[in-house]
Amino acid sequence: MNIVSKSKKRVVLPSRPNPPTVDQILEDISQAKPNDPVFSVLEKTGQDSPRPSPGSDADQRFQQCREFLELNERLQAARERLLQQRDELRASGERLQEDVTEVKGQAL
Repeated sequence: MNIVSKSKKRVVLPSRPNPPTVDQILEDISQAKPNDPVFSVLEKTGQDSPRPSPGSDADQRFQQCREFLELNERLQAARERLLQQRDELRASGERLQEDVTEVKGQAL
């Protein structure tokens, strides 16, 4: 008969860090330079996949993604400005309406 001891203590592992948010990932990508080490990781690991040459399809897609992200940021900033201007116009309209009501009340 084989008796196995179950008295081993469980090792408590540290908790995993939270994964990065989408905003953090986008910020990291937008700040990446062409000579960033991540683009040469395949060369350093000795894998057969060569790094895409400049002007390749992958490079063009990368540039398109960067342009898209920059355009998306500009659109979000424009949206915020438009929302603020809309709120200002609504407040101005309400003040104007109050002034019109006040003038009408004085005229009577």
